[in-house]
Amino acid sequence: MNKAGTNNTTLNFCTIFNSNYLSRGLVLYESLQRNCPDFHLYVYAFDDLCYNYLLSVKPQNMTVVSLKEFEDAELLKVKPTRSSAEYCWTCTASTIYYSINTFGLENCTYVDADMCFYENPGILLEEMGSKSVLITAHNYTPEYDQSAISGRYCVQFVTIKNDADGMSVLKWWRDACIEWCYARAEDGKYGDQKYLDEFAARFNGVHELKHRGGGMAPWNVQQYTFRRNGEKISAVENTTGNTFPVVFFHFHGLKFFKDEKVVLVGQYYDLNDEVKDVFYKPYIRELNKAKRKVQEKDTSFDANGGTAMAPMIPTGFKNLLKFYLYDLKGSLKNFFGANLRKRIANNYYYDNKDFNS
Repeated sequence: MNKAGTNNTTLNFCTIFNSNYLSRGLVLYESLQRNCPDFHLYVYAFDDLCYNYLLSVKPQNMTVVSLKEFEDAELLKVKPTRSSAEYCWTCTASTIYYSINTFGLENCTYVDADMCFYENPGILLEEMGSKSVLITAHNYTPEYDQSAISGRYCVQFVTIKNDADGMSVLKWWRDACIEWCYARAEDGKYGDQKYLDEFAARFNGVHELKHRGGGMAPWNVQQYTFRRNGEKISAVENTTGNTFPVVFFHFHGLKFFKDEKVVLVGQYYDLNDEVKDVFYKPYIRELNKAKRKVQEKDTSFDANGGTAMAPMIPTGFKNLLKFYLYDLKGSLKNFFGANLRKRIANNYYYDNKDFNS
């Protein structure tokens, strides 16, 4: 373990990824380097390939924690009962808990590995003021609102301060995830995420982020118009004309295949060409660049996570029928397949080599 100290000005972050997400984790780290003057990133490496690579390159302002160091008896007890994704979700709160307690941090922010920063995230933490916990809403575009199942809030950027209120929330969340954390909706729960809906009702000191630039994602970009100026991106809210800087984008659903095909977000969300040009194309170029850098040291795995061949077509007949019936149930306006056509368009295979230029 390579360990670094902190001070009052340092923003501490933690994240989870394995070798299949290594390029995403590296791009996340590089975006913090560009935009955050004083930060430290605690990476919980969920396999040896990831751990060994990061130790070999020794990135500045990064502490790499292995599973052997991190996992305790409570986590190991439930690990066999969870899928790989479910176990990662189970561990989210525990990574914050471990970071604060092991390294003596005054604060720690969990961030998803498939995110990229375009501004200093410090402006988001400033908004919480004296509060002890910061959570970010999905801010769903109405047609994609999944709050009832997935929750109002997204486990993508969660800040906990090392004080009485913050640690009370964190301990409750950690215990709840160890007790139940599965990829299904059950009794008002869903993964590690639906628990966030209970924070403010159960505890003091919880702040919901107001800055809309903290949480751009495929489920809400339909509400905005974007402009890119170098590394900076501004958003204009379509209904109000309000303009603000994009602090981070969450690239949920991006998937690579072994035959150099890539799907940007799958069949769920409508992305226009502007969003693809402003966010996705530069991001995928950075992922490919990071992958090439990894291959200079280790060619035994795909750092973009391309572990399977792309199916013959992105969406088979059974899925198309399922989505058509689902859309029709939502509104008879979809009788002629308007939403289905969007789903087919969004599940288009791009050729990954086209992003290398």
